[in-house]
Amino acid sequence: MKILVALKQVPARDSLFKVDAAGRWIDTADLSYEINEPDAYALESGLRLKEQHGGEVVALCAGPEGAASAIREALAKGADRAIHIQDDNLLAYDSLSLGRMLAAAARAEAPDLILTGLQSDDIGSGQTGVILAEVLGLPHATIIMDIEVHDGALRVKRELEDGWFQHVALPRPAVLTVQSGSSKLRYATLMGIKKAKTKEIKVVSAPELGVAPEAGAVLERLSLPERTKRTVLLEGTPEQQAAALVEKLKHEVRAL
Repeated sequence: MKILVALKQVPARDSLFKVDAAGRWIDTADLSYEINEPDAYALESGLRLKEQHGGEVVALCAGPEGAASAIREALAKGADRAIHIQDDNLLAYDSLSLGRMLAAAARAEAPDLILTGLQSDDIGSGQTGVILAEVLGLPHATIIMDIEVHDGALRVKRELEDGWFQHVALPRPAVLTVQSGSSKLRYATLMGIKKAKTKEIKVVSAPELGVAPEAGAVLERLSLPERTKRTVLLEGTPEQQAAALVEKLKHEVRAL
């Protein structure tokens, strides 16, 4: 079974973020990077399916040249090979054009299963996996907690609200977006890191795939959340003050 896992490299969560001079994105000069955490769970799901049923796991990543470090991490964890769609201006692509780009690379591989994370930690639109399925014309399911393969078909467990789950049967090939926390992530071993150096990374460009950036949605301005402190004095009798405090805790702080 050939499993394609779409990965994205994002700034590390513990980075100190600052808005760039243009005010449209974060300053990337001093940032460290890592695999997008939801995508790491998709990779883990793919590796577990490979261990159970055989086949290969192919990592697919669109990003600048520096994204090769995230790809090497995926290879070190157990992916067999990788495809790097190298583009230094990924912000020029909205979710639709990015989905088309990934679909063009995936179509050439003809995988049995495509896995993505639920959303990215930087943009967080949660649309790429669903758009990828639509462009490829494949069945898909989201918020996946578990994947089983039976007689060439898929049975998946989806997380719903309020502790409810849904079990869905799907044919193959299909696209699944995996929920974070669905499994325990593995670490890259020393042997895995050594083997990753010899594994294939195929580098292609968006023009080679026949995809051009289409900014249907444009980020005009980015700002950090303001942190302010404000003191409110409650007046009246003790009973009135207590009632006012309860109202604020309910409707403003939402702690009750």
